[in-house]
Amino acid sequence: MPPRDDASTPSFRRQWLIPITLLASSALALFWVFYSIDFFRAPRQGGGPVDRYLSFDAEHITDAVSSLAGMTAAVFGIVITVVSIVVQLSAERYTGVARMFLRDRVNVTVAAYYVICCVCGVWLSVALQQGYVPRITLVAMMLATTGGLVLMAPYFGYVFWFLEPNNIIARIRREAVSVAHRGASLVDGAASAEAQARTLGSMEELTDITSNSISGKDKIIASGAVDALKDFTLDYLKTKGAASDIWFNVGNSIRANPDFVAMDPESLHDLEQRRTWVEWKVMRQYLGIYNEALGAMRDICYLIAIDTRYVGEGAAAAKDDELVKLVFRYMNSYLRATLNARDVRTAYNVLNQYRLLVESMLRLGHVKAALEGVKHMQYYGHVSFDMKLTFVTETIAYDVSTLCQYAHELESPIEQDMVGLFLELDRPLAVRSQERGLRGVRKAQVKLAAYYLMHGDDQKARTIADDMASEPADRLLAIRTELERVTTKDFWEIIDRGRNFEYMPPRQRSKMAEFFGWLDVAAPEGQPPPQA
Repeated sequence: MPPRDDASTPSFRRQWLIPITLLASSALALFWVFYSIDFFRAPRQGGGPVDRYLSFDAEHITDAVSSLAGMTAAVFGIVITVVSIVVQLSAERYTGVARMFLRDRVNVTVAAYYVICCVCGVWLSVALQQGYVPRITLVAMMLATTGGLVLMAPYFGYVFWFLEPNNIIARIRREAVSVAHRGASLVDGAASAEAQARTLGSMEELTDITSNSISGKDKIIASGAVDALKDFTLDYLKTKGAASDIWFNVGNSIRANPDFVAMDPESLHDLEQRRTWVEWKVMRQYLGIYNEALGAMRDICYLIAIDTRYVGEGAAAAKDDELVKLVFRYMNSYLRATLNARDVRTAYNVLNQYRLLVESMLRLGHVKAALEGVKHMQYYGHVSFDMKLTFVTETIAYDVSTLCQYAHELESPIEQDMVGLFLELDRPLAVRSQERGLRGVRKAQVKLAAYYLMHGDDQKARTIADDMASEPADRLLAIRTELERVTTKDFWEIIDRGRNFEYMPPRQRSKMAEFFGWLDVAAPEGQPPPQA
């Protein structure tokens, strides 16, 4: 699984030290160049230019000293005005921005700096006496005022960085992970409930950002928020095993949440027993986003399917069987919503992630979950055929065929069961009139039979041949003809999967002659025999 790069805090040197040093040194160097020119052109007196400059006259600098506090206050006013406007604009779009801004240490430190400078300037303005100037205090106040002036530029840069959408998303995710980790270790009911509420609130903030971004057609921000929910879940899984029992109870602080309050009490109890309320909430957010994005931003639907697969793989690696079951339930819900919307393209992409999820289950030893996944795929193949979405049925057929091959490579104990489910995929189709869908399923079965023959497993290939023995001869001939014509893996259009469903490597394709020989289907006229 590819790691995700979070927006990290800019280095102190690059964000603050270099800009402040350059601005302050440039301003002071320019001042001292011109001051030195004036000094050396004026009639000479004792001492150098620095001594001459620091010889403050109490009677002549009263107004200048008083203006230091006023200048700092004016700069502070400019900073507050600009920052308030920018934060308010962001807060209207992203929930919780103002709260995060006011809790940030840098923002609090900068505000405190200006306040302290203003107070010190006021006190300095009345510290002058006849014939007496507090030179060290005055120089320190001048330096502080200079610092406040040159601080504006890097601070504005920091504020705009702070309010960048991707940085807001990363900050919310980090806070959610931190709160969840602390909350999971608590044994006090009240403290645990508070942590649950804060964790759930962070999830919903990310969902709000996604929904607003979908409405505004901002795919980059929406994708970032969707990925943040996945990253949060995977980080949470790392410490879930050490969590206290009380953490998995749906506390009073979140029980009134719409996603929980609408649940049947028995279902809510099951959720607590399965210790999956956090992941269930994330998946619930995903499902809501998925339904919203179906008609507005399909790429987000693909991303949700990808991220859900990542969560499923993480659950399988952590041996969290209940979460694995939950992931499959939500993947099934995505498919149901997609079929109801009759969105064939989205179904095609979601099924790709479904197949990869089942492959992961096979690879990680969760064979029971893998077999259940194949059963669900078979079911949605029948549903899509009934809805006359035959391309979806064909897609499922080729995906299940691929899974059977993968199970054979892994020598999985459920391979035979998977093949049996695969051969049942066409049963309800045989009595219907959608010839194209039936052909697609049979082609996938022929591909699998050729694969078995290529690996010397004649018995499984014979099982498939026996299943197809009752097919009309003209249909079998059409299937063989269409498969023989496909000699390149690249489809003639750009597709996400990158390979033509019907393509077989030359050695595998050459085995079709033996398979169709069992069915007494001759090679198409004018078609040369395939070369191994």
